[in-house]
Amino acid sequence: MEPVTHALTSLALARAARKRLPRFGTAILIVSGVAADLDYFSYFAGPGAFLRFHRAVLHSLLGSAALVFLIAAGFCWVDRGSAAKKSLPPLGFIAAAAFAWLGAGWHLMLDLSSAEGVQLLWPFRMSSFAWNLSTNFDLWILILLIVGLFLPALFRLVSEEIGERKNTEGLRRGASITILLLFAYLGARGILHRRAVDLLYSRDFHGRAPVFAGAFAQPASPFNWRGIVFTDSTIEELNFSLAPGAQFDPDRSQTHFKPQESPALDAGEQTVAARTFLNYARFPLASVYPLENGSRFELRDLQFPPADTSPANIMVRVDFDDSLRIRRQEFSFASSRSR
Repeated sequence: MEPVTHALTSLALARAARKRLPRFGTAILIVSGVAADLDYFSYFAGPGAFLRFHRAVLHSLLGSAALVFLIAAGFCWVDRGSAAKKSLPPLGFIAAAAFAWLGAGWHLMLDLSSAEGVQLLWPFRMSSFAWNLSTNFDLWILILLIVGLFLPALFRLVSEEIGERKNTEGLRRGASITILLLFAYLGARGILHRRAVDLLYSRDFHGRAPVFAGAFAQPASPFNWRGIVFTDSTIEELNFSLAPGAQFDPDRSQTHFKPQESPALDAGEQTVAARTFLNYARFPLASVYPLENGSRFELRDLQFPPADTSPANIMVRVDFDDSLRIRRQEFSFASSRSR
């Protein structure tokens, strides 16, 4: 999920737990709820660095533990001076760490629900875990958070303007309901995802039986999905709907033929760039093209639609000469390749 959703979710948690918050509790939840996205700055080091570090180091269990410790220790240090001036007991590290874990844990859960996933077991395992329940920017979750947080605040403001006694119980109740509805929404998404995957496995595609399949949420509607199906010789790609009355036609899928075995394909798959990419890609598709005095090997992840311009959509390109010596190997953002 993007940072705004993470920040609003942390604010909802803070309001729901208002009576149990320690000093700086809201700030601790918001900081810990967005801190893992600092790894996005690896984008400026290039696609290779982004592939290795985005949703990896700071999104792992080990990295999250380090963030929680640093955030809790930082707020305890900040509180120590102000608490001494006011003759208050200092902020306890355990209380600060507990709420930092709450914020960091919700961050991981929301990112797990998206298709990009997170490398929970970094550095011991590089592959990503993903539930594929939502898109990285889920408009419905964002609307739910905005309405659940700001509508009660608006009602409270109106009540104060007409002279009623100030009451924060409505804010807490609204935040609690918002969190419950968020759970319900993701649960419903999970049911739809299971239906989508089962549907893909239940059909043949152009006469070919599925070997492996995955379904990815689409932003417009919870009922819209994008399917990727591996058969023995092809990779099938199609958009479909689970809405009542919608028809599913597997023969409308776009077919990608797996490349024929060739020395250039074997050489490309053995390069450092390709082996690194294959640690992260979930639906890799290789292509080999002839060049003047050589050949080109390309590798991309069909998890991302062709028109996807997000930074996470990264490709590999390796150019060989006629003797299959590497002229160039590189990672590139798909967005830069389409311009």
